Amino acid sequence: PGMAQDVAPVLLVVLTRLVSSTWHEGSGYYAAESHTNEVYVEEPPPEPALDYRRVPQWCATLNIHRGEATCYSSRGSSYRSSLGTRCELSCARGYRLVGPSTIQCLPSRHWSGMAYCRQIRCHVLPAVLQGYYVCSDGMQMDSRCDYTCLPGYQLEGDRRRICMEDGRWSGSDPICVDMEPPKIRCPDSRERIAEPGKLTATIYWDPPRVRDSADGIIKRVLLRGPEPGSEFPEGEHVIRYTAHDQAYNRASCKFSIRVQVRRCPVLKPPQNGHLSCTSDGNNYGATCEYLCEGGYELQGTSLRVCQSTQQWTGSQPLCAPMQINTAVNSAASLLDQFHEKRRLLVISAPDPSNRYYKMQMSMLQQTACGLDLRHVTIIELVGQPPHEVGRIREHQLSRSIIEELRQFLRLTRAHFNAVLLDKAGTDRERYISPVNPDELFIFIDTHLLGEREAAQREQSGDPCE
Repeated sequence: PGMAQDVAPVLLVVLTRLVSSTWHEGSGYYAAESHTNEVYVEEPPPEPALDYRRVPQWCATLNIHRGEATCYSSRGSSYRSSLGTRCELSCARGYRLVGPSTIQCLPSRHWSGMAYCRQIRCHVLPAVLQGYYVCSDGMQMDSRCDYTCLPGYQLEGDRRRICMEDGRWSGSDPICVDMEPPKIRCPDSRERIAEPGKLTATIYWDPPRVRDSADGIIKRVLLRGPEPGSEFPEGEHVIRYTAHDQAYNRASCKFSIRVQVRRCPVLKPPQNGHLSCTSDGNNYGATCEYLCEGGYELQGTSLRVCQSTQQWTGSQPLCAPMQINTAVNSAASLLDQFHEKRRLLVISAPDPSNRYYKMQMSMLQQTACGLDLRHVTIIELVGQPPHEVGRIREHQLSRSIIEELRQFLRLTRAHFNAVLLDKAGTDRERYISPVNPDELFIFIDTHLLGEREAAQREQSGDPCE
């Protein structure tokens, strides 16, 4: 009994230490109401000298927030934290275990490690240029993010991404691309009447209306065709515009311009005459001048104008044969009748039987068409006073006019002479022997034709051939 008295106090002390050690502050473990996730690693202390198998709770009770611990003990399910108990740690869905997945209750009354459950979260998705996304549950696992582009843009890539169990997003980052061409509207087509006296019309228009449904920025607008304010000739003209946005999408539009020329009926030249018209000859505002050939005089209106009603002013004139008045007081008055109308070939001979005279007149009679084509009138001065004769065709000249002509042209009665005068009355060539008509015509065609006469001759050709 004395020995029993000595041992009992020792056991009491040991049990007291055992209870206090179980709840020792700072042990790194926690009761059921504690949620600390700190892990302590320490050297196992020397084993206490007692029977470990008889203590049911050796390490602190495990309680993992958002997770669970599945423990196995050789002594049964009631000894979940006894010495040697092994526990497997796991987390609820949507959480990831941080720390060891298996721990064991050590003799030091500490678990071999500790872990906690961290919520699985994906990284924040980057912003989408010209678009946005909406997520069902933020950045948490199973959250679904749907992408949408702004008006005018189209999505290229994944339209939906899901936060997966590994903390990564499914798919890849999509982009919003401007695939829609700009909107362009051209002015309305139009029709215009050519301006008076012209075959064109000056036409203005406003630039096309252009807008971009994406960012609203138009890079450039190109015009294919004349600029506004240009002169457009008769007919239909197509004007095209092309607009480009910043993404190089393009759109085009077009409109037409039609220019109409109001025209009068085509005028015919008078017999023994021709027409000289401005512009195109019969368009609105054109003026036509009637001109008669040499040796013919105009009877009637010389100018006619094409009106907006598409009718000509006035009426068709005539070209009548030139009336020669020989009953004048001087040679100058006689010559003035031919001014700018006819050329004169003045032939002088001492008598009608002069062989040069007869030869000359014979050659000229055979080329009457060529003379008339070149507007040549022949004046004959033949013989000696008082039997001297002067005539223009059938028209006889007075003695005084014959004398004045000889003095003005310095023509002697002693031998054959011929003088060619142009339409201005200027002495251009002299002959002392009969001149061949071909030689005469070449000289006139080369040196005496005016621009208008030359153009008319080129247009009508030579009717005498």
